[in-house]
Amino acid sequence: MARPARAVHRRRIAWRSALSTLLLLTLSGCSTLGYYAHLASGEMGVLRRRQPIHKVIAQADTPPALRARLAAVLKARAFASDHLHLPRNRSYTLYAQLDRPFVMYNVFATPALSLAPVTHCFAFAGCVAYQGFYQLKRAQAAAARLRAKGDDVYIGGVPAYSTLGHFADPVLSTMNRWSRDELIGTVFHELAHQKLYLKGDTAFNESFATFVQHEGLREWHAAQGTPLEQPAEAAHGKAITQLILRTRKRLASLYASAASEAQKRAGKARAFDDMRQQFQALKKQWHGKDAGFSAWMAAPMNNAKLLPFGLYDHWEPAFAEMFRRQHHDWPAFYRAVKALSRQPTKVRKAQMQALLNAYTHQTTPTPNGQ
Repeated sequence: MARPARAVHRRRIAWRSALSTLLLLTLSGCSTLGYYAHLASGEMGVLRRRQPIHKVIAQADTPPALRARLAAVLKARAFASDHLHLPRNRSYTLYAQLDRPFVMYNVFATPALSLAPVTHCFAFAGCVAYQGFYQLKRAQAAAARLRAKGDDVYIGGVPAYSTLGHFADPVLSTMNRWSRDELIGTVFHELAHQKLYLKGDTAFNESFATFVQHEGLREWHAAQGTPLEQPAEAAHGKAITQLILRTRKRLASLYASAASEAQKRAGKARAFDDMRQQFQALKKQWHGKDAGFSAWMAAPMNNAKLLPFGLYDHWEPAFAEMFRRQHHDWPAFYRAVKALSRQPTKVRKAQMQALLNAYTHQTTPTPNGQ
């Protein structure tokens, strides 16, 4: 359950890292014993660096800014259990100082003319749309093998992840570049995964956790009597995400068409060019503000880079509608989500689509504002 770097997506849509199988020898699919050993070694390296946050705060050499951030985390951690009814355990009451900018690197891949992810399957976590590595060199080697097969490939740095409650997950030093809202929102997000995780359905899991993150952060600020830190930037990030999703939809239609391979490749290039031009227009409209997307847009583009935007927040409005129907009652909401997660895949997706349609109807302006 991993979080992407700032340059990838300012809104911190989570990327899962199938770490719930770290102590299991029964990995399947692409996994090998060597890969398993690498994951186990990497996770143990993180766990060995954990310290209770209250001890880090008390240390004389802890920088004041870090001390303040960690104190806010402890307060938000209590709020998560007391008010959001998220798991009450040792996760995010610990801190780990790492010696690198990212804790992991995720490798995403798709065929050159498809948005379908190359998946990797694990015995207990199900199939996910990426493969995680603790070492950049290993990620680069895996990416090279996929490129050699003709796939589009993207490597994303991961500042944070969750083990779904199998370990007491720490706040990581790699999260220190985030704003306080992003840090607290991440705690809510990852605890939501511990609350409920549906094996093999990334879109369901991530959309659920993203909703809990955003609604939880809204309620946190309401309880504190404080505003969101960067509401304008959040709105900009949402607008850019919608632009990327429109590009995904355009590409999906192109790839499903009867066009020749050459026509599809040319159309793919035009779609990315148009996306960049529209991004520049938004930046101009926002007087140069970019919500952290400039470097991401300027770098080489391919299908794999778009994967998180289609996989990780599609159903968030549906969960918002479900929360509304449960009268903003968290325990009732969780019960409804759990019941929905037990439905067969087709039934579940149909119900999610109905919720999504209802949310859209509720929020779509009518003529003359009526």
